[in-house]
Amino acid sequence: MCGGSDCYGSMAPYWRYAIELFPFRKRRVPVARFSCKSRRQTFSLLPIQLIPYFQYTMDAVVGTLLLALRLRQSGQRGFYGASVQVDAESDVTPWLVACWLSVVTGGLRRAHAVLGRFYDVDQVSTGEGGGALWTEVRTYLIAFARGSPPEGPQVVADPVRRYALATGLFLIGRPSQSRRRRGG
Repeated sequence: MCGGSDCYGSMAPYWRYAIELFPFRKRRVPVARFSCKSRRQTFSLLPIQLIPYFQYTMDAVVGTLLLALRLRQSGQRGFYGASVQVDAESDVTPWLVACWLSVVTGGLRRAHAVLGRFYDVDQVSTGEGGGALWTEVRTYLIAFARGSPPEGPQVVADPVRRYALATGLFLIGRPSQSRRRRGG
């Protein structure tokens, strides 16, 4: 890492989409970029409400999963039901909702030990298959809401912030510097 503030210089930001679903809004937002003089690399500072490599915001992803959970609990198809209940312009598909469930579950599993310092996650049990993943995510969200059924996507705002402060990492998603490099 750089040795201090004199080791990096700011660059022009890059622009990326941030898509909200409740209500639907698609906008381009600037992301600050910097260059590390000692490593001759660039890095960016992604706002915490965005997920690395996702156009949809944290609230959009979690809100859609909460919608799918409510639909599943009422006997409906969660992936499909959630995808048809969001704005048609959003391009959310059942497959995308399934991917979000997988990514969110993976992030929560990776962060379990750290989250356990702030929330009672002892009731969370891991499992494979759609039903088990839904149960796992639901149990995490209830823990974040301090035992109550989660009301909205803001239920993850505090866990996202606490995890980032404790680890310097994103709770959901992995930025490029955290991904394994292939080859040599």
